[in-house]
Amino acid sequence: MSFALRWKHENLRLISIVALLSIAMTFMFLMMLYGTATKKVSVVVNGQESVVYTKQWILQRFLDEQGISIGENDRLSASLDAKVNTGDRIAIDHARPFKLTADGETKTYYTVAKTVESALQEFQVSLGELDKISPALETKLSETEEIQIVRVKKEMEEFSELIAFEVEKTSDSQLPKGKEQVVQEGQEGVIVKTKEKLFEDGKLISEAVVDEKVQSESVNKIVAIGTKNPVTVLSAATPSTQQLSKSGMNFAVKQVINNVTLTAYSAGVASTGKSAEHPQYGLTASGTRVMEGRTIAVDPTVIPLGWWVYIDGLGFRRAEDIGSAVKGNKVDVYFDSNDYANRFGMKRGYTIYVIGPNKPTSD
Repeated sequence: MSFALRWKHENLRLISIVALLSIAMTFMFLMMLYGTATKKVSVVVNGQESVVYTKQWILQRFLDEQGISIGENDRLSASLDAKVNTGDRIAIDHARPFKLTADGETKTYYTVAKTVESALQEFQVSLGELDKISPALETKLSETEEIQIVRVKKEMEEFSELIAFEVEKTSDSQLPKGKEQVVQEGQEGVIVKTKEKLFEDGKLISEAVVDEKVQSESVNKIVAIGTKNPVTVLSAATPSTQQLSKSGMNFAVKQVINNVTLTAYSAGVASTGKSAEHPQYGLTASGTRVMEGRTIAVDPTVIPLGWWVYIDGLGFRRAEDIGSAVKGNKVDVYFDSNDYANRFGMKRGYTIYVIGPNKPTSD
């Protein structure tokens, strides 16, 4: 027993070495068998799938064996140093080049994206709401080699414009005819407009007014135009302007008044406010007593009291009276009958010829 123990102790080291060598050789043999075994592998290149058989067990060697090159932008489903096993599915997508023109630059990119939209997302190219892109986002990259983006920007601009005032003309019977007088000064208004400007790649393409609001209204200028005929102050020295022949008489005329309005009155209460018992009943402003066929009431600034006139259709009359309602080119004709004076009414468009203080005679 002592001899056996002594032998075992002396040869234990050798036994251990022999055992390790046996294990190593067995592992190497198994690995050699694995490496030389034929493997069935699916290869998908750009979406096209095929089945191949290989004895390569490293992906890089397998790709070299199959003549498949991998660029720096290509996409591979596994790392190049990965082991190849039976049943593996290896996907390879070759990057496709395309040109992108945007923001004033044209660059070339490589991508395995399938559509324009996915390519832009890959390179984090943002699109504004109004931007234009060609071709459309859903277009396949296999159908185009260039993508163009036009940056569209919309700006709103406010500006003010003046609103011109109008000139409004009104008639004023208190102003001499032909004279103008400003009653109210005009004032321009203000309108605020909003303009929409459209830019493409920084260039103005179009602009249009899309809104407008009146900030302040314009105020019209009002000008009064005089319609009052100029008053000619007549006197005995006023020269005659023409010679007329009326009612079988020839006489000189100092003034012709057109468009005269005729009314009628009587001496009674209805016209003068005086009854027959009144001490001034029938007396005129000039001190004469009224007489039908002779007396008329006038505006003494137009026809002097005491002067004779000729009225077409009535004949000769004398300006002897005045009245509060008798102003300008208006004449009140006296009649004895109050009833007839009421029926006379108002007659327009008469012509009066102003003669002077003396009544024409047949001589």
